[in-house]
Amino acid sequence: MTGEIAFRRAKQADVSTIVAMLADDPLGSGRENISEPLAEGYFKAFAAIDADPNQLLAVMTEDGRTVGTLQLTFIAGLSRQGALRGQIEAVRVIWDRQGQRLGQKLIEWAVEQCRKRGCRVVQLTTDRSRHDAHRFYERLGFKQSHLGYKIDL
Repeated sequence: MTGEIAFRRAKQADVSTIVAMLADDPLGSGRENISEPLAEGYFKAFAAIDADPNQLLAVMTEDGRTVGTLQLTFIAGLSRQGALRGQIEAVRVIWDRQGQRLGQKLIEWAVEQCRKRGCRVVQLTTDRSRHDAHRFYERLGFKQSHLGYKIDL
């Protein structure tokens, strides 16, 4: 049973909770460092995201408790006749609330934010090993359309 769900722009005070959610799976635990005090890089990244009008780091709360997060990036481009794109990243729901449709609410909210901004495409990436996430996104109407590549620097 869920309480009152709300969405808002993340605040600096949310950074520790967000990082903990990012670290709370096998992939994230190898990438993130939740040792206190948190690394300064997290706060520098938060400040850059918060200052950029094309970025939205959001949290989902339930009865005031942060239970989910994601980052939206609005990307202008010439492709698709100058279409604005919404890029969803770092989607997480806190461990004790997973499997209760909060992720669906989070994604639906993000898609609506993209509509309000005038995006014509909403896209996301997910790690190849996250098979449950692939099924989740497909259930919500996303279609696998690209093959992605990265290089670590």
